[in-house]
Amino acid sequence: MGPQGVGKGTQAAKLAEHFGIPTISTGDIFRFNIKNKTELGLEALKYIDKGELVPDELTNKIVEDRLAKDDVKNGWILDGYPRNASQVVALDAMLERLGTPLDAVVALDADHDVLMERMKKRAEIEGRSDDTPEAIAKRLETYAKETAPLLDTYKQRGLLREIDGVGEIDAIQANIVKALEA
Repeated sequence: MGPQGVGKGTQAAKLAEHFGIPTISTGDIFRFNIKNKTELGLEALKYIDKGELVPDELTNKIVEDRLAKDDVKNGWILDGYPRNASQVVALDAMLERLGTPLDAVVALDADHDVLMERMKKRAEIEGRSDDTPEAIAKRLETYAKETAPLLDTYKQRGLLREIDGVGEIDAIQANIVKALEA
């Protein structure tokens, strides 16, 4: 977990490789569907282009469907989910139905200016339609309001591992692995 631009996707991919498990990125699933102009993608694009989040009902369905696949039996990494209290409740119910525990929650953090600069660079490199300055500001505001409070939920459950998201990518990964293996 963490605000947009903190490196969740980068670290999730590195951790997936390290542990030999898949990453489940709601953003990647939506971008795949947008690129391929599927019904889901076109519906999601209506929200994403305005800097809004895709509605919970749609997001919850794709996450549960993905968590039910065979390749996640030995573990998985969620990237970008849950992002609000409603999704925490939905995830808890999914995991109970699937008989899959949640072992840890990694929270990456970085200064607001660092996040803005990273996303500006990402927009230039990747040409993502959802990385306009206005959309970025709106997503960071939504994160602070809706997602950041979830960290307390996971902290109370003893699952939270807080990691500084600034520095060399490999050093950040090493800190995450160390926290997960502790």
